[in-house]
Amino acid sequence: MSKLVHLAHGDGGALTRELISRVFTRHFDNRMLRRQEDAAVFSFPGGQVAMTTDSFIVDPIFFPGGNIGKLAVCGTVNDLAVMGARPVYLTAGFIIEEGFEVEHLEQIAVSMARTASAVGAEIVAADTKVAEKGAVDGIFINTTGIGFREERICLGADMVKPGDSVIVSGPVGNHGLVILASRMGITLNNGLVSDCDCLWPLIREIVGCYPVRFMRDATRGGLATVLNELAVASKLELILHEQKIPVCREVMELSQMLGVDPLYLANEGRFIAVVPEESASGLVERLNRFELGKGAAVIGRLQEGSGGVFLRTRFGGTRKLDFLTGQHIPRIC
Repeated sequence: MSKLVHLAHGDGGALTRELISRVFTRHFDNRMLRRQEDAAVFSFPGGQVAMTTDSFIVDPIFFPGGNIGKLAVCGTVNDLAVMGARPVYLTAGFIIEEGFEVEHLEQIAVSMARTASAVGAEIVAADTKVAEKGAVDGIFINTTGIGFREERICLGADMVKPGDSVIVSGPVGNHGLVILASRMGITLNNGLVSDCDCLWPLIREIVGCYPVRFMRDATRGGLATVLNELAVASKLELILHEQKIPVCREVMELSQMLGVDPLYLANEGRFIAVVPEESASGLVERLNRFELGKGAAVIGRLQEGSGGVFLRTRFGGTRKLDFLTGQHIPRIC
């Protein structure tokens, strides 16, 4: 491993895993952290509590479909939601650059309040620091979230089994491509916006009604990276079918023009779920009843194997999908 931290260490891929393993897992090691899930879950009388934390440095701060404030709340709520936890309380820490416009700060705060309120969560504590000009790029936000989970819900990579189906909740790649296009000054005239949204209203409709074994939101590193994490953690092989993976036409065309792979583009309002094969079609049908779940599809299955992810292409071939290596798009969230 390099002696210096590089931008690629923040892409959510192979170098991120290496940094976490060498520095943080090594020194913070404990039973809950070792699971490397989106939130730590611990029991209290009457139920379970999930807790997560995240930081946001997205560039640009305002983008089609959202801003850093909405993104901060959605990202934290979604990490709780994919653990089956109802978001209840959030904290927020703001690191603000000297000279940042107060009007923009208020817009961000309003977005955070509205987004949290829409899912029944409250921002109950906050902190503000101001750094001198040039020490911060506009504004960075750190959030922590706490949610409650019913004791009967049990999710994790150790729950999945060979033969299980893998589902994605909607078209992938929108957020990453919108951020990239905004940064490059590309005007999106086709109505394409970030998928940034809170997943809890969708997940609460399925988590108690279907035998969901695993969920994860496909953020940094995109769909391919999250599925690699699942394959490694479960020690199973994952077979995907390219023609079944939902990617909207605008994302596909612009990805080809810019030379990026939509399977590695970040999402901020999409999750993957693993369920027994016999439950997959019913779950997909249920998801598609909701606006946020439009386009949900079964995209593959788990089987005994080497712990890798393999894509059956639309041309009949097979290629291995590895962890993202190198910086795909920096500061995506």
